[in-house]
Amino acid sequence: MAAKGEGPWWNLIPEGFRLIFFLAVFFISLLVLVVVLYLAGLIVVGRKRALLTDAFIISLLGTVLSNLFFMFIPYSLVALFLSILVWLLLIKRLYETKWLGAIAVGILAVIIYLALVIVLALIFGVIEAVWELLYFSFIPVL
Repeated sequence: MAAKGEGPWWNLIPEGFRLIFFLAVFFISLLVLVVVLYLAGLIVVGRKRALLTDAFIISLLGTVLSNLFFMFIPYSLVALFLSILVWLLLIKRLYETKWLGAIAVGILAVIIYLALVIVLALIFGVIEAVWELLYFSFIPVL
């Protein structure tokens, strides 16, 4: 839409539903992030130190603080650096690991997230292709 000059994509969302939409996106992304961080923590630090509640706290605080950094710090590189530092500090503190362990959890979380996104994109791409095939096959019948 932006390439066509029609404006940003959020203009497609009706005015009354924007808050609900952004809250839904926030909670869904928080849930996905909790699962990804929990799995990465299980692999790197083990079951005794990687708790689901810790993953939730890391996700919630990391997301809120990162958004605040990007909202109130005018230099995006500084906000990015502070955001990464806060994420690593939260992982280090709550998973009770050293800095290298926190970096390993962070890198593994990114890898797990990318793998999940690729798998979901493939699944939805296949579903869309099958839908288009079935849709255009049955149109002449109707």
